[in-house]
This record gives sequence, C-alpha cells and structure tokens, in this order.
Amino acid sequence: AVFLLAVALSMDAFAVAVVSGCALQKPSPRHYVRLSAAFGFFQFAMPVIGWYLGVSVREYMEAWDHWIAFVLLAWIGGKMALSGLRALRHRESCACPSVDPTAGSNLLVLSVATSIDALAVGISFAALDVAIVPAALSIAGITFVCCLVGSGLGRRFGALLGDWAQIIGGCILVGIGLKIFIEHMM
Repeated sequence: AVFLLAVALSMDAFAVAVVSGCALQKPSPRHYVRLSAAFGFFQFAMPVIGWYLGVSVREYMEAWDHWIAFVLLAWIGGKMALSGLRALRHRESCACPSVDPTAGSNLLVLSVATSIDALAVGISFAALDVAIVPAALSIAGITFVCCLVGSGLGRRFGALLGDWAQIIGGCILVGIGLKIFIEHMM
C-alpha cells in the first residue's frame, strides 16, 4: 500500500516534470536531477511534518482514523483526477517559458505545490500508526525516479502524459482511501 501511495503521490510531481521537460529548450542532466531532487526532498519532508502533527493528536483521532484517512485521500485523489480531466478538456500546446522552471523560486514553488498532498498523507500515516521514515523515504525515492523519467518523457512527448498521470494518480489515491475505509469497517 505504501508503494502504491508513493506512486500516486509522485504523479503531481511527475506531471510537473513532464511539463518542465517539455518547456526546457535545451535541457541538461543537471536540470533533470535538480528538479527531481527538489521534488523528492519535499515529498519526504511533508509527510514527516504531517506525521508529527498527526501524532500529537493521535489519541483523539483513533475512533475516526479510518474516516480521516479515507476523506483526506479521496479529497486529494479526487482533486488530482479532476485537475487532470480539466487539463485534458482544455489542452494547450506546450509553451516554452522564458524562465527555467528547474531553478530558484520557480523550483521552490513547484516543489511545495506538488507536495502539499503529502502533508495530509502524513497526518493519515500518524492516524494509522505507520512508521514514517521508511514510508517517507519510499515516497521520496519513487518521486525522484518518476521525475527523472517524467522530465525525459516531457522533452520527447510533450504534455500528453502529464494529464493522464494526474488522472491515474488521483484514482489510485481514492482507491487506497477506499481500501483503508473498508478494512477498518470489517
């Protein structure tokens, strides 16, 4: 479940990596590694922060943990899938920006924006008593690899995969939320 969750969480970052790969006119391996490392770092840090927030109120949440996990994952996954569907309906060509999306404040904003959902997942991990360090390391590693691949695919194939990645990732998150809910109800 943690592996599938890590893949699903990395889909936002993957989608942004695809678009960034598309946007870079002359990408170098340094661009890909910088983007992937930043996204991986924030995908590690946010669940850890969320877990610590969740642990501080765990005794109050035990009766509701499966509901909390389901609602958070369904909300995040639904939002991700809807965003991907909207993007498919309003497809635009991949424009090349005048700034590097893999540098400076652009990279920071993209990294934080794609990892906000991991904060909520960290809270869910605390409610479910999941060991945070191995889970966060898995999420970070998978995100790093997905972003490397996404940047390369973006350069080759444009923005098409980015939209589908969000839809698939969102559906996986909703499915994991349902699985947690059903397991706790039985």
